[in-house]
Amino acid sequence: MFTRPRPSSPLHVVVGLGNPGPDYKETRHNAGARVVLEVARERRLAFRASRSFRSFIARADVDGRPFCLVLPQTFMNLSGVAVRAVVRKKAVDLCRLLVVHDDVALPLGAVRFKMGGSAGGHNGLASVIAHLKSSDFARLRVGIGPRPEKQDLSDFVLERCPGRDEPAIRVAEDAAREAVAMWLSQGTVASMNRYNKRRE
Repeated sequence: MFTRPRPSSPLHVVVGLGNPGPDYKETRHNAGARVVLEVARERRLAFRASRSFRSFIARADVDGRPFCLVLPQTFMNLSGVAVRAVVRKKAVDLCRLLVVHDDVALPLGAVRFKMGGSAGGHNGLASVIAHLKSSDFARLRVGIGPRPEKQDLSDFVLERCPGRDEPAIRVAEDAAREAVAMWLSQGTVASMNRYNKRRE
């Protein structure tokens, strides 16, 4: 029997990667989740727990375009489980998906967009790519580097940011919040043109 394909949704989805729970909230690895929390705070949006999505979800619209903010409540290495659930059940086209994540390859305070490509050693991104069976979605990279040469990567990303880095962190999170707003209203290409001009 022929089954008509389910039409894609106009919904835009912004996912903030991180580990759940207060012990991880201020770690470098949770930069993506913190940015999405800031987007919600600025727009006065409330998150609700969703068992089926294994995430906290907040919904709204910008210029008449619906969007939702997603905070996976799986651990980082299983982020793809939550993202796949949202994409499939909401029939979201991958061109309308933005994943916000920390990036040790970018200096602290830098914000860059990227379309497609590999996970670059980021376990959360690797999980998303594996579960979606595609890397064709936009990412917003929030710089947390550089990592000291002798420090283990896992220890570095799961470490709380020292107080001396707070000003740069706040600047980056504010810039990333504005970048998400631009992506929602103008899309990936325009956002890349604006935020990727500066040298890394």
